[in-house]
Amino acid sequence: MGHRLSRIYTRTGDDGTTGLGDGTRTTKDSSRIAAIGTIDELNSVIGLVLTESLPEELTGLLTDIQHRLFDLGGELSLPPGNPLISAGHTQQLEQALDRFNETLSPLKDFVLPGGTRSAALLHIARTVCRRGERELVSLKNEFEVSTNTMCYINRLSDLLFVLARWENHRAGRPDVLWQSRKK
Repeated sequence: MGHRLSRIYTRTGDDGTTGLGDGTRTTKDSSRIAAIGTIDELNSVIGLVLTESLPEELTGLLTDIQHRLFDLGGELSLPPGNPLISAGHTQQLEQALDRFNETLSPLKDFVLPGGTRSAALLHIARTVCRRGERELVSLKNEFEVSTNTMCYINRLSDLLFVLARWENHRAGRPDVLWQSRKK
């Protein structure tokens, strides 16, 4: 059984610092906390996607991803060498990518975010995921970020793109394709 939060506020962060998983403290504007915060934001956006009417296979996949993202944030709050994201987690994303992508037509143009509400929300999740990936790349300059974590977040953004297309396809809506607006 996990640790129970009996009180939400601690007042320990009033000085602009926050606690990490090993008990040390860092500033709330550190690159490590920025990356953890973006991963949390991504998890929240996926939670918003899950409020939509989705097929069970997608709900299960996204729920599992939420748990993995929580693990990923936990991994970033611990000293290096405490992996919570494995190569197997990335392989699960790749299997889902293959499964969902096989029903879609090949892309010949750039896709714009849109279509159904769930597809648009998945595109928002994709862009937050890409920002998280950029922050992890920056974080690697000062903190060890595991290869498995980098692979997972990269593959996840690909999967979110495919899922957005899949949601439009499932609803019988075509992809929203970019068209040059030359004057």
